[in-house]
Amino acid sequence: MTQDDSFPADERPSKSQLKREMHALQALGERLIAMNESERARFPLSDELLAAIEETGRIRAREARRRHMQYVGKLMRREDLDGIQAVFDEIDREQLQRDHAFHRLEKWRDRLIDEGDDAVAAFIEAFPDTDRQALRQLIRNARRERDQGKPPTNARRLFKLIRETAGL
Repeated sequence: MTQDDSFPADERPSKSQLKREMHALQALGERLIAMNESERARFPLSDELLAAIEETGRIRAREARRRHMQYVGKLMRREDLDGIQAVFDEIDREQLQRDHAFHRLEKWRDRLIDEGDDAVAAFIEAFPDTDRQALRQLIRNARRERDQGKPPTNARRLFKLIRETAGL
């Protein structure tokens, strides 16, 4: 047996596999670095890794940054990768839920502009605290803009009203 005696020779990961795993850890580190401090606080990270992540912001030279990212990848090997991945999965689920909610609100906006009073009644039934006068005014103005081929200023205002009414 040669370098790594923990695996028999035929079960040892290849050099390419080890390199792919290291690149994956570096990519995970890059994703952590891209987050702000409050988002990063959700992760189970060691103090040593947090210090390395904070130091990354001060490194400007390309080659120094590359070497530092290798160091971050090396530190990532000692971290609770399952815990980190669980937090990333949770963040991705939250983002997906926000995206779905956003799309539902866009559908409401389009429906209100296209269908008129029937859609307004359904919207008010779903969201009884709606400012009806402002809603109807924005719908009227958004229709007029659409018909005249103008930029959708009032459609954006309508979306903002819908978003605020829905509490998003």
